[in-house]
Amino acid sequence: MSRTLVIGDIHGAFKALQQILKRAAVTRNDLLIFLGDYVDGWGQSPEVIDFLIQLKQEYQCIFMRGNHDDLLTDWLKTGNHTEQWFMHGGRVTTQSYIKVSDDQKEQHIDFMESLQNYHLDEDNRLFVHAGFTNLNGVQNEYFSKMFYWERTLWETALALDETIPKNDPSYPKRFTLYKEVFIGHTPVTRIGETVPINKANVWNVDTGAAFKGPLTIMDANTKEYWQSDPVHLLYPNENGRN
Repeated sequence: MSRTLVIGDIHGAFKALQQILKRAAVTRNDLLIFLGDYVDGWGQSPEVIDFLIQLKQEYQCIFMRGNHDDLLTDWLKTGNHTEQWFMHGGRVTTQSYIKVSDDQKEQHIDFMESLQNYHLDEDNRLFVHAGFTNLNGVQNEYFSKMFYWERTLWETALALDETIPKNDPSYPKRFTLYKEVFIGHTPVTRIGETVPINKANVWNVDTGAAFKGPLTIMDANTKEYWQSDPVHLLYPNENGRN
């Protein structure tokens, strides 16, 4: 039986990615939906992208665009960077690309440019890196960068009074549009958690792999999940984004 498996933010943790695919016993019958932020954090961002390119050829995969992926794409194409990006994982990534050939870099750019801003499945479940702002849904979003930079969807879900009925005028409309929304972007370690967290109809699957949390893969149907070791233990000689 096929599963829809959702993968949280990887942030260059190639070893963790290998662990979760093995622990979840992923097969070619499964649909893998990656929520973005494949790079920046740990020192194997190029290896992650190489692996995902190969995985795409052999497995059923859908890849979201993360804000870090967008920043890396810009640097690969133009050489431009910001100090803020460097401070949040970009410096480690640019150093890791020193050993990458020009042909590989072109393949990585092609992969990055093929990423989707969101995926809406036949069960009205939305998969997006960060969120969306338009009260009428993703098809009406005015600013595409919101799909991979936005944080108010998750912040609103965290602050929501769960006693408010969904038909109440004060209930946030964004939580009524889709059956479920699966996101990454804002690690649940910020609220002291290291497992997928559900608030309203939003599932946050970023369990802090960029920092001291594990990487997570979750079955979108059953909500069963599998995790890597805490990623910093897999890279004892690196600091990640800590």
